[in-house]
Formats: sequence, C-alpha cells, structure tokens
Amino acid sequence: MQLGDKLPAFDLLGVDGKRHNQFEYADRYALVVVFTCNHCKYSQAYWPRLVKLLEKFEADNLGIIAVNPNDAAQFPEDSYENMLKLAKQFDLVKRNFRYLHDESQQLAKTFGAQRTPEAFLFNSKRELVYKGAIDDSWENANMVTRIWLEDAIESALDGIEVDYPEIPAVGCSIKWKK
Repeated sequence: MQLGDKLPAFDLLGVDGKRHNQFEYADRYALVVVFTCNHCKYSQAYWPRLVKLLEKFEADNLGIIAVNPNDAAQFPEDSYENMLKLAKQFDLVKRNFRYLHDESQQLAKTFGAQRTPEAFLFNSKRELVYKGAIDDSWENANMVTRIWLEDAIESALDGIEVDYPEIPAVGCSIKWKK
C-alpha cells in the first residue's frame, strides 16, 4: 500500500471466536492495523507496548487491530490455537483488542506487509497516513527515543499531517505459504 490508499476490505477470524471486518471501525477517528505474530522476538517485545497504546488512545476513539499472517504449517507457534494462548496472556478479549488470523495471507499481501511487527495507520477518512516501525528500540522499551507510531497516531487524531509518514519496519519476515 502507498500513503493515501484506502483501508481495504477484510473479514477475518478473531481470538474471540468471531469474524471481524473493516466496518466495525467506521466510527473510529483513527485505526492502526499491525501485522504481528506469536513467535517472532520482535513481535513478542512489542505486544505489551501495543496494549498500552490502545489503553492510552482508546478514549480518543483509536482502534487497533493486530493481524497474524504467518503460515502455521511452517511455524506452529503462530497457529490459531497459539494465538488464543497469547490472547489469554495479554487479556486481549477483555481489553477489546482485536487479534485476527489472516490464514489465507491475502490481507498481508494486499497491504504489502513484509515484517512482523509492521504498523499501518489510517486517518478518519481511512486513508493510509503512516506505515512502518512502532518505535526505535524493539529490544528495550526503556531505551526508546523515537515513538514514530504514537506520534503519527496523535497527528491523525488531531487531523494534521504526519511528520514522518514512512519509517522502515524492523522485525521478522512474514512466513509466506509455499
């Protein structure tokens, strides 16, 4: 996806056992879609930060959706069953934090996602205004000096242009089906 592109349609199974689509978020002032997974050390490091982001901006009407696109045949840790375990660990269902399974990998392909985690932020018009990294220190949350995604969220919620709309994502490559 390129900056300015519209949020594509999706219909994916969530860890709450229900199917979810883009229309559920029509009332959100901004929406983050993060391609992530269970097994990748980068993704593991960012899960607590993503939960905190939702908590911080939920009152501002931000939506966050996490999407697991990895092939579970190659990486069993990324199976739907293991997504359920991760969801329980972070209490995602109770927090109303969507974690969706992109089993066909079609959504990840449509987005052009390459890494886990990789964030895509859409404004109130559902135009892509930011894509890429979450921050500048995956290894240590206490060493973060640049909060690119959070800054972009604040700009999108305020209806202003994002200062740094594209920062290369750092993480594991998506595990594509053979």
